[in-house]
Amino acid sequence: MRIALTHNLRLTDSEEEAEFDSRETIDVLTSALERLGHRVERVEVSGPASRTAARLEAFAPDLIFNTAEGRRGRFREAFYPALFDELGFPYTGSDAWVLAVTLDKALTKLMLGEHGVISPRGQFIEEIGQLRLDGWRWPVIVKPNFEGSSKGITQESVIEERSRLRAFVEKQLARFPAGVLVEEFIPGKDLTVAFLEKTAPERAGVLTPVEYVIDEAELAKRRYRIYDYDLKSVHFDAVSVRCPAQFPGHVLERAQEMARKAYKALGCRDLGRIDFRVAEDGQVYFIEINALPSLEPGAGIYAAAALEGLHTDGVLGKVIESAVARWGINDPRRRQGRPLRKTGPLRVGFTFNVKRIKPEIDGRKDDEAEYDAPSTIQAVREAIGAAGHEVIDLEATSELPNVLAAMPVDVVFNMAEGIKGRNREAVVPALLELLDIPYSGSDPAALSIALDKALAKRIVRQHGILTPNFVTLQTGKERLPRELMKFPLIVKPIAEGSSKGVHHTSVVETEAELREAAREMIAKYDQPALVESYVAGREFTVGLLGERRPKVLPPMEVVFLESEKHPVYSFEYKQDWSSKIRYDVPARLPPAQLRALERAARECFIALGCRDVARVDFRMDEQGKVYFLECNPLPGLTPGWSDLVLIAKAAGIEYNALIAEILSGAIRRYKERERERRESARIVVGGPVAVAQSVPPPVPNPAPQNGNGPPSEADPGQPAQLQS
Repeated sequence: MRIALTHNLRLTDSEEEAEFDSRETIDVLTSALERLGHRVERVEVSGPASRTAARLEAFAPDLIFNTAEGRRGRFREAFYPALFDELGFPYTGSDAWVLAVTLDKALTKLMLGEHGVISPRGQFIEEIGQLRLDGWRWPVIVKPNFEGSSKGITQESVIEERSRLRAFVEKQLARFPAGVLVEEFIPGKDLTVAFLEKTAPERAGVLTPVEYVIDEAELAKRRYRIYDYDLKSVHFDAVSVRCPAQFPGHVLERAQEMARKAYKALGCRDLGRIDFRVAEDGQVYFIEINALPSLEPGAGIYAAAALEGLHTDGVLGKVIESAVARWGINDPRRRQGRPLRKTGPLRVGFTFNVKRIKPEIDGRKDDEAEYDAPSTIQAVREAIGAAGHEVIDLEATSELPNVLAAMPVDVVFNMAEGIKGRNREAVVPALLELLDIPYSGSDPAALSIALDKALAKRIVRQHGILTPNFVTLQTGKERLPRELMKFPLIVKPIAEGSSKGVHHTSVVETEAELREAAREMIAKYDQPALVESYVAGREFTVGLLGERRPKVLPPMEVVFLESEKHPVYSFEYKQDWSSKIRYDVPARLPPAQLRALERAARECFIALGCRDVARVDFRMDEQGKVYFLECNPLPGLTPGWSDLVLIAKAAGIEYNALIAEILSGAIRRYKERERERRESARIVVGGPVAVAQSVPPPVPNPAPQNGNGPPSEADPGQPAQLQS
């Protein structure tokens, strides 16, 4: 089967991402699913839901294997199953209603109490004035009501003195405004009971209880025996899993019976986990249920399943078996009452320019430096094919219009750089728009503006983004503005990419050096030279994916290893970087600087009218100010080499998934236009009845939507002053 593995990837050690999956976990899950014979597409769901929907529509999976936790809100775990239902895709795990209820600890306990499941006495608090604890047994424990992975639970969460309670609850409400749960603390030990619906049918899928054993040395440091956030996320190596749990038989039986009632009452599907607290007198108390349990290596569900003869692959196989049976995926007539989705390969045209002349490292023979090597073209071709599409090669030569007329395609994956001129990157997209063929990437206006570095700088400056002072020289003899009489300055071609024309000699310290470099630049590239203030500091590049609300990928820092007076990310470094520079991704930055860099990247992407994908370069000075250098809306895609590919990998997006994500925007625009066509045909033919009896003839493919172009009021005159 074609399986989409939907997940949130944990990129940091912050508490905010504690419930997300590590890269190791996603790798393990992917490998296991592939060993089971499935074709797996990783879909990281952070970012706009429209992007996730487009990725799924493009891949058209038979089943979604869902581990996505969602990022915010009391319904976050329910969001993606609700989206899958709306899109008509079958998925593993419980539905949106179950996930919404089980994330609410107080509501879950209220519901299960009606089924004889015992919980500690507790109270849900949204406002401090609601706090009423008369007649309660002390101590009590305060925990967030809508969080998992022990978020917000520390040793301080157990309150013994009534005088401390009000202040602590107020503090927790400030952190978790959705509400906290205050309940009687049960001295004792933790026990967990996993659920695997297609396993142990005699116990309705309820597995053998598992015990979390805390290392005695670590336990001695703690006042209370609780599985808190520190143990789950920091000192996790001090906790081991013991299965079966070492409790009296009647305790284990009681826990299993309560678990069976809870899973049935709540309607959990496929898999789950319930945490219990066993008091010193042997009484078993329900603590919480996780209908979206962790599947990381070493998780308790694997230890419990091992007693049933199942290893990791077997556990995932049972989850899929359960989902397949529920959705009726093997039934060609229906999927749980829904008609099967019409799926089939799209004819994806692939436009490119082939690099046939390898440039010299010193910049000679760099005419084709921006083109793609045959190996890169093959990698992209295979990635498009891996998503189930038919790939049609379209080399961007002067014959392309004739080829497109003779070989119709549904959409185009565009990475063609064009042949010549400052509008060269826009030529292929403009042709595709003329022919009403949707394509990936930015539209002709955005590509032309971004290629012209001076024009791009004027536009981002209008949007409040800092950029170095600059001027363009047509001959090299023009008078320099006053703000550019302070050296060093850097000279570069105004409309080239891949650092063409940028060398160590491009940084000049005198006016004579400047004018000589500018004249050479103008003569070699037959275009004006851009002269700008050299910003000493750290260099970063930021990748973005999406459309109106792009996802900003982890910034990458280009670290210069050799001692240089004025280091630049030169053409030489881009050709041979192994011993001279290092790429740090994610970049090591304080949170405030990281947010500033991400915000600047997003603003530049939007200001320039980019779409689907782009990479933006910045410099950061010693004061932490971020300066825009340039934007590349047609970034390199060489596996294991290009900046964007390295950035995406650090964000958990493997190469095939990156290509699929870039293409997904074009596929979404294609489907939108097809729906518009059907609506138009319904009106023209004479209404719904007539259309139902006839199929409109094929027409040329649709053009993409172009409503996000850059502003047109940029002043082409003198460069603006440097902002602060």
